[in-house]
Order: sequence, then structure tokens, then C-alpha cells
Amino acid sequence: MKYVIGLTGNIATGKSVVLEMLRRLGAKAINADALAHEVMGRGTPVWQAVVGEFGEDILGPDGSIDRRKLGDIVFADEAALRRLEAIVHPAVIARTQELIENGQQPVIVIEAIKLIEAGMHRACDALWVVTCRQEQQLARLMAQRGLSEEEARQRIEAQPPQEAKLALADVVIDNSGSLDETWRQVKREWDRISDLRFSIADF
Repeated sequence: MKYVIGLTGNIATGKSVVLEMLRRLGAKAINADALAHEVMGRGTPVWQAVVGEFGEDILGPDGSIDRRKLGDIVFADEAALRRLEAIVHPAVIARTQELIENGQQPVIVIEAIKLIEAGMHRACDALWVVTCRQEQQLARLMAQRGLSEEEARQRIEAQPPQEAKLALADVVIDNSGSLDETWRQVKREWDRISDLRFSIADF
């Protein structure tokens, strides 16, 4: 029996940190952003559709999609973002399902910023939402991705409010504090999953 966790949260809240913690505890980790990179690889059907929609100006020197150029377009235009998601999400969902079916680990975690918006949470046994303070999101985006404050705010404001995700959450991980504090929350929930799985197996 596989137990599937959907892991989400707004940009730069620390989803990847929580995903890595769960991976170290023994879960199979699926990163939807990495899968988006994969399905948008140069020459793929998704690459062709994205370039057809947004033009060759989004390409880098090697012909691959420059994610920053593409981001500058879609994060400034909600309709453009929806068009991009309509192209990319189905391919990411299909690849995710393939990885779940082929996974050998009993616990599988899908990390995706648009997990709820894409409807992927419906296929999960539990929905985990990672949160932090908005000023932390801003600082992380600027430090980790080299964005200006204006660019970072634009990306934060392009997303639904965190409250929309929290309303659906089975588990909330507050990543506002230290890594040790985040780890304790993750480990506590992991132990609950282990207890649940053993109870089901015994039944």
C-alpha cells in the first residue's frame, strides 16, 4: 500500500526543505518543478507548444527555454500564466502518475506549488502545506534566485493567498523558525504516518 503526500505552499516558503527531510526519512520524493523542467526540455512537445505560444524570444542561446525570460512574461500577466499552466500541467501530472505507479517506497511525496490549482491534491492521501512569513519569502527569493525586490514581490503577489491552501490542509508545517523546528514538525507527522500505515496493515 502506498501513502501519497501532496506537499505545497506558496513560493519560497520552504517546500523543498520539507521535501528533502521527508526523502531522508525514507519517502520517494517527486519534485513537480523538476518535472516541469523535464517536460519542457528542448524539442519536446511541451517545449514546442510553449515556444509556439510565447515566441522564440523566451529561448536561451542553446535553444532551451530561459525560465527567467518566461517568468518575466507570465508573472506580469495572469492570463499568460494560465495559458502556460494549461500547456505544462497535463504533462507534469502524467509524468507524476507514472512515477507514483513505478515507485517502490511505501510513502511518496509530490511537491508542487500548483498542486491544488492543478487538481493533483485529489489523488493524495494527505495535503501538507508549508508556510512562512511574507518577508521571509521576499528575502529568500532575492537571495536564492537573484531577483530584485520588485521581481520578488511580483512573483509573490501573482499567487493565491496562503490562506486558500491552508483551508484545505491536513498538515501545516510552519517554516518560519529554525531548521530544527521544521524538522521536529516533519518528524512528528512522519511518525503519525508510520503508526497509521501499521494500523491499516494490521487491520
